Amino acid sequence: MNDFASEINLIVVTPLVLQLLGVALVVLLDPYVGKKQRRLLLINAALIASLIAENIVSDWFVVHGDVPPARTLLAIYGYAVRPLALLLFCYIVAPNKKHTPFWILLGMNALLNATALFSHICFWIENNHYQRGPLGYCCHVVSAIILLYILYLTFTAQAKRDRFQLIIPIINIALVFSGVLLDTFIAHTQSGITFLSIAMVSSTLFYYIWLHLKFVHDHEKALEAESRIRIMMSQIQPHFLYNTLSSIQALCRIDPEKAFDVTEKFGTYLRSNIDSLDRPDLIPFAKELEHTRVYSEIEMIRFPNVHVEYDTQDVDFSVPALTVQPLVENAIRHGVRIRKEGVVTVSSRRTELCHEIEISDNGKGFDMDLLKTADGTHIGVRNVRERIEKTCGGTLTVKSVMDSGTTVTIRIPIKESR
Repeated sequence: MNDFASEINLIVVTPLVLQLLGVALVVLLDPYVGKKQRRLLLINAALIASLIAENIVSDWFVVHGDVPPARTLLAIYGYAVRPLALLLFCYIVAPNKKHTPFWILLGMNALLNATALFSHICFWIENNHYQRGPLGYCCHVVSAIILLYILYLTFTAQAKRDRFQLIIPIINIALVFSGVLLDTFIAHTQSGITFLSIAMVSSTLFYYIWLHLKFVHDHEKALEAESRIRIMMSQIQPHFLYNTLSSIQALCRIDPEKAFDVTEKFGTYLRSNIDSLDRPDLIPFAKELEHTRVYSEIEMIRFPNVHVEYDTQDVDFSVPALTVQPLVENAIRHGVRIRKEGVVTVSSRRTELCHEIEISDNGKGFDMDLLKTADGTHIGVRNVRERIEKTCGGTLTVKSVMDSGTTVTIRIPIKESR
């Protein structure tokens, strides 16, 4: 019988220990998990490992000897540490909260169970059998309260995140709560390992997966924000700023009213670029068109030979911020400024399948192979293409003929833009 019990212990304990060791290893190596969460997961893994050891040693005393003091101390330790490990999960879900009332609750739970050293109020060992007192379920009640608190934190602290990210914490709560119920009504498994200990091992693993996914998501968001800043800064070209300010300075002497008008347009242009940092999603095409008009009006004042025309038959759809304006800027800077009468045309229309935007010019054109290089002239086109493809499933194509001009066509599927 003892050999059979030992086999059961090995079958149950080995995978639990391997899971905890695996979690500890990947947590140490995972660059996405923050230092605080890494420390919490490692401490939790160590606490749960100690609970497994406590279960095994207690079970050994049951089978091999009648040592009530040792079993009492082990039980006090187990009852004190189980809710502590659960409370650490609270710091994983909501790391910025102190959770002070629950530390007080843990202290009261530990003190109540410590009374087993001199009273029967919680539990005692008699004839090598565990006996439960009137407050024998205090650890279970405290654990259940903490689980409800974790559930509350999950739905409040993570409310702004995708609902899909709530699945893992909810599964963990269900696992641990089931372990508490099974320990309450069935005592423990045949191997001596409590159901709660088994559930907490799995929960630690799942919480690591959840943290990893959460940090990867946050990292991607940070990269997107950084990308938006780079795009915005790439559009506010230094030479454009300096030249516009020089034009305003010159106009102040010869035409103050026009200088005032250009200054107002310039401020609107800068504000629109800065506002785009807070717009990771799509904006109405009409708003992007307005921003493009402001920019082109400034450029037409600086370059009287340049004309920007509009034929927008379709404006009822959305695009990423800074989509059309950078393409018009490219057309003016690298295409039509050299022409005696340079013309850039912005048009839009709706087809059966998509919204179509076209930016064409009669400029000098360029070699299409240059689009494959990483020079500053064409990196803006690639930025716009990537955002069109990623955010609305659209396409951007370029057609250019040397000494004839360039046409950039954006197509946004109608089903994606609604």
